Order: sequence, then C-alpha cells, then structure tokens
Amino acid sequence: MELIGPYLVACGLLAIAGVAKAARPDDTARALVQLTAPIDGRGPSRRRTPGFGTVRSLVRIGAAAEALLGVVALVVPRTGTAAAVCASYLVFAGFVALAIVRGGTLATCGCFGRPDTPPTAVHVAVNLVLAGSAAAVAAAAPATGTVLRVLAHQPWHGVPLVLVAALGTWLATLVLVHLSALEAVRRQVGLRAGHP
Repeated sequence: MELIGPYLVACGLLAIAGVAKAARPDDTARALVQLTAPIDGRGPSRRRTPGFGTVRSLVRIGAAAEALLGVVALVVPRTGTAAAVCASYLVFAGFVALAIVRGGTLATCGCFGRPDTPPTAVHVAVNLVLAGSAAAVAAAAPATGTVLRVLAHQPWHGVPLVLVAALGTWLATLVLVHLSALEAVRRQVGLRAGHP
C-alpha cells in the first residue's frame, strides 16, 4: 500500500490528540465556543448555542471517539477506517482554517488539549497532507487483514517503517504544537514592535 507510512503517522496523531483532548477538553471547548460566537460581536446571536459545560462534554466524547478511531484505523487499515481518518483530517483542516480566518483573538485551536497550539497555515497543510495519505490508503486498502499483514510485506517485516512512522508522529506533534507556539510568539512580538 502506497503512503502507508504517513497514514500510520495520521493514525498515531489522532490517538495522541484524542487522548490529550479527552483529558484536557477546556481549550478545545473554548475554541469551539469562540468560533460559534457572532462575527461582529454586537448583540446576541440569533441561533441558540450550547453552554461551555455542554461543549466541554461533547469535546470529551468526540476526543475519545477520535482516539479510538486512531487506534482502530492503525490496527485495521481498511477502506472504511482510512476514509474516516481522511474525513477527520479534512474536518480538522476546515476548523483550523476557520480559526485562522475568524481569529485574531483565538489563541489556541485546542487540537492537543494544550493552551499553546494556536491555529497556523502549517497546521492546515499538515492536516491536508495527512488527509491525502489516508485517502490514498482508503483507495488501495485490502478488504481484510490487519496492519501486521501490511507490515509483513515490507522490508524486515515493517520494523523500519514502524520506527520511521513513530519518528514522523513525534516530529509532526512538534510541528503542530511547538512551531505553532513559536509562530504565535513571533506574531505577538511583531505586533508589539508595530510590524504586521
């Protein structure tokens, strides 16, 4: 299967981010509440929006489902699971893009349950690349089998692929969390110095 490496990274990130958000849902809940607020900030919204407690509970449930999807899709890389991973990353890319467009005041997208993961274009790009790899796996996935069967067809029974995927997952986490935080600091310093 082509692009199985990036797909393994995508599944690993889903599991990590899902567990992190389930444990610490507040930042994601705040980001969702902020994104659903009226754009102009004047007057109450015409639509009824759920309270923070409700959104927080929904985030926790969604995050648990995200983590479960990451694990299941990793163990069973089939058309349905890979398509669900692809759809998840497309939704994440849309959410982060909306946060960027709406967002001067949005300090975090809450993607990893941390307060220092502001939305950036790099985040959108990574989500789209991972969605693409999941789409490629969905198109070529076997109807049966597990990741062990896929790895059995790789050199050295997939051990190098698993190691590279683990490294890729760690590097992607660094890019999404720490590079985003550095970008936010750069923007704040630029704004304070009078530069856009």
